[in-house]
Amino acid sequence: MSDVADYPWFGSRWERVMEQRQHGRLPHALLLSGPAGIGKAEFAEALGNLLLCHNPKGNKPCDHCHSCELRIAGHHPDRFQLRPEAQGKPIKVDQVRELIDRLHSTAQQGGYRIVTLEPAESLNTSSANALLKILEEPGEDTLLILISHQPGQLMPTIRSRCQRIDFAIPSPDEAAQWLTQSLELEPAKASQLLGLAHGAPLRARDLYQSDAMDQRKLLMTGLADLLRGRTSASELATKLGKADLLNCLDWLASLLNDVVRMQMTGSDEPRVNADMRRMLEAVAKQTSRVRIFSLADRIQEERVSLMLRQNPNRQLLLETLLLQWSALVR
Repeated sequence: MSDVADYPWFGSRWERVMEQRQHGRLPHALLLSGPAGIGKAEFAEALGNLLLCHNPKGNKPCDHCHSCELRIAGHHPDRFQLRPEAQGKPIKVDQVRELIDRLHSTAQQGGYRIVTLEPAESLNTSSANALLKILEEPGEDTLLILISHQPGQLMPTIRSRCQRIDFAIPSPDEAAQWLTQSLELEPAKASQLLGLAHGAPLRARDLYQSDAMDQRKLLMTGLADLLRGRTSASELATKLGKADLLNCLDWLASLLNDVVRMQMTGSDEPRVNADMRRMLEAVAKQTSRVRIFSLADRIQEERVSLMLRQNPNRQLLLETLLLQWSALVR
């Protein structure tokens, strides 16, 4: 269960919503917008938990009433979640129509009905237009919570019918303190994780708690071997067969960012990938920014493309990028 006290950067955002609740002025739809990995889903979950509870204790659910028991068991009949059926796919209009049919009935527990839709930018034109019907006539005690990492991609009519709450990356000090305390990490490790996660603390936590850092180590070792001629792009791409492609692209991009920063400042200390300092020093001395920016552009193109399709040719994608990486020092 999410507790907003666990995320100090929520701050006034939560307080404003609680004030609206206290005065009976909660909107029928919220749009939680901001970068991924900063807790928007946790905010939505905490609010939903509170509103579904029959006997809340202040601004927290009691966790003991029948409604809370259903929620904790994971099958509350008045809580609905709308997501794409597969990564890179849109939320279909049939999914929205099914939700509309279910919302036409009375809340089974006699209280709020909570709908969470994530990510909202996965709505296509048809499903977005269908959702407008709910936003215009949501029904009594119904709250729709739309979560968006890229709110600019939403239809203006969707945005205009929601109360928007913007979330931002917390300050480096606040994020580092939270991560250090939450995971009992050394400050240097927390700093590295936050760098790899673009400052998003929950993303950094997920990297640490998954096998992602083992995958990163495999990639980093392979990239160094590739520059030394100890392996080929094809061999390394095969070794990375089970690695998360988006992570690999992010990590490769972070190396390039470090190289550019080292070239521009004359520093020999990478900002993010300190454990790869020797490799990055060599690349910074031997390559040009034209080559770096060319590879960076290709990574961004592949990243966008990867998010739009479900079954990319992993081997070909990785081989192409790895060949371009090895060409940086030739």
